[in-house]
Amino acid sequence: MRVELDQMLNDPGKVSDTGSGERIRRISVSQQIQESLRARIISLELKPGLSLSRTDLASHYGVSQTPVRDAMMKLEEEGLLTIYPQSKTEVSKIDVDHARETQFLRLSLELEVTRTLAKQEDKSSIAPARQLLRLQETALAEGDLSLFATFDKQFHLSLFKAVGLSNLSQLVASRSGHIDRLRNLNLPDPGKPASILRYHALILEGMETSDEPATEAAVREHLSGTLKQVDQIVARNPKFF
Repeated sequence: MRVELDQMLNDPGKVSDTGSGERIRRISVSQQIQESLRARIISLELKPGLSLSRTDLASHYGVSQTPVRDAMMKLEEEGLLTIYPQSKTEVSKIDVDHARETQFLRLSLELEVTRTLAKQEDKSSIAPARQLLRLQETALAEGDLSLFATFDKQFHLSLFKAVGLSNLSQLVASRSGHIDRLRNLNLPDPGKPASILRYHALILEGMETSDEPATEAAVREHLSGTLKQVDQIVARNPKFF
């Protein structure tokens, strides 16, 4: 992280060429810190209620306090941090109501995305999702839940990309801090990863066979799994809520 930030500081606005004609916009130092902190909060490395020091974070990332402050303010806007002026900053507790709102938005969008894909005669756009399912299966077989979760997100993103709506997927992702933390608390539960794989397979099967009712049923059941377990999750982790 320190090396990446040093490169950003040298030329934070540079747009580079990969050599294949693809141009990549370099993000600001504060945005890079924001994304790193967000990932650490979502993964529960930084647990709900934990107090954060701007000075310590600046030292950790090897930067001044200004980009850390800016990153913190963005994360507060997202509801992942609570900043008490002139006092302290804490990782926010998990907001179940916010998680329900985000889940409603995501379900509405994914139902339409998968319905569209099920209607299409050409099923080639679904191929990346099929490949990601195989990668998920491998990650689970190797016991790598972190990689499993990464492929899980990529699976759903690939469906949005297949219908040209990846920006909407990013919109959902930007609101998903609370529901994602709920999922990460639920993921280690026995049988949960296998259940995810089963529903991904059912969703793919429904789209590939143009069975819209089966596709819809699989999506609804799949996306409702974590919130169905919310009372048990809260009971096991009361300090996080």
